[in-house]
This record gives sequence, C-alpha cells and structure tokens, in this order.
Amino acid sequence: MDWLEPQWPAPPQVRALCTTRVGGVSKAPFDCLNLGDHVGDSQIAVAANRALLQQTLGARACFLTQVHGTKTVELLDAPDTSAEADGCITRRPGLACTVMVADCLPVLLTNQRGSVVAAAHAGWRGLAGHGGGGILESVLSSFNALRGSDAQEDRSDILAWLGPCIGPLAFVVGADVRDAFVSQHLDAAAMFVAQSGEKWLADLQGLARLRLRSLGVREIYGNDGSPSWCTLSNAERYFSYRRDRVCGRMAACVWLA
Repeated sequence: MDWLEPQWPAPPQVRALCTTRVGGVSKAPFDCLNLGDHVGDSQIAVAANRALLQQTLGARACFLTQVHGTKTVELLDAPDTSAEADGCITRRPGLACTVMVADCLPVLLTNQRGSVVAAAHAGWRGLAGHGGGGILESVLSSFNALRGSDAQEDRSDILAWLGPCIGPLAFVVGADVRDAFVSQHLDAAAMFVAQSGEKWLADLQGLARLRLRSLGVREIYGNDGSPSWCTLSNAERYFSYRRDRVCGRMAACVWLA
C-alpha cells in the first residue's frame, strides 16, 4: 500500500499513518481511496474505503466534521461526527485521531511517554486563527490539559509530524492571507514570496513549523517543503482540491495501540 508512515521517534505504542489516493474502490474523479463522505462520491465506495482504513489501522478512525476552524475535541468513546472541529486528542487506546486533507496540512502529535495523541487539520485559516489563537494553539492547549497541571506550559517533550500539503512553489495566495499571519508573527513574512499581481507564494508547512516552535515544540518531523510532499504537484499520489476542485480526501491518523 502506497501510504506514508511517519518517521519520528515516537514510542512503540504510538502508531500513525497518512493515506494517499492509492488503494481504494472509488471511481474518477475520486479515484481511488477517497475517505471523504461529503465530496459527492458514492457512499458505498466511501464506506468500503473507510472499512479498508479501519482494517489497516486495527483501531477506530474517528472522523470529524471539519470547518477550517480552531476547535479541538477530546475523543472519549465513539465520536459525534456531527460536531464541528478541526482538531482531536485522546488518551484512549484504540481510538485514532483522524483528519482529512486535500491540500491542507495534517499535523500529528504525541509526547515522548506516548500517553497522549492528537491530530490537527491545518489549512491556512485554521492555522492563522484569530488574535494569535489558531488550531495548533487549540490542540496544544488541550494537550497540556490532558497531561495534567504538572506539565504546565512545557512542551519540550511533544513530537510533531507534518504530512503532505500544497507546496511552497504551488500555493498562490492573496495579500489577505499573508496579512493574517504577518500581523500576528512578523517572522512569518519569510514564508511568503512576492509574485506579480499582488499575489504571494506561501509555505504552509513552514508557517506551521514557525508556529509550533513559537509554542515550544522543538521536535518536528515530516514535510520539509520539498517537492515530494506537494499535493498539487503529485497528481498520481495525492488528492488536491486546488488542482482538481472535485476530488477525494486523504486521512492522517494517530492512535495508541
């Protein structure tokens, strides 16, 4: 199976993967492993694809209703899939924190003890957030709460893995997107390259790394902005909403075995 397995120094009880478009039963333009039930694909095909994911995980993939927001929910049992959230976190073995993507950045997190896992759907809106509070701030706040008050704000033991997303040579944005980041963090200006017509090339994974480091996370793995991680540029492997508009969704999952 042509799926990604994070290369990070997580404890053995922490499992993680990120699907690609390869391996499922959906027909074009959702071919083949579409896991999104909201994109116009056959519900029978989506159910078969999700069953394949569940079988591979050996855990329950907990899908969210994602809205490009900043809310994080804790998974205690079977999730309420009608709840709108873009981050999830759990200490319960067998529940896989899951986010769906097709250009947005999936961020998976755990700690060196392997006692907590979390996943974040980081599109530019959720990543930027409002007033300095985006989806990563939300997930990490929940992370500290689950670890207990003794953890305080020390995040040096947290590991993060960034999955595939639209790359820095493909993500064309307007000045409003740049302003949303630079107005909060001046260092974010380095993640934008000016283009003609008041457009900019944005480095989404670079913006996430910058935000994670500012929040005290030092161990960051995965997507480094190189071409092989770009969803838009690798059509045979990844879904891309910007490239195709009508397309499937991939899933990034992290769970405790």
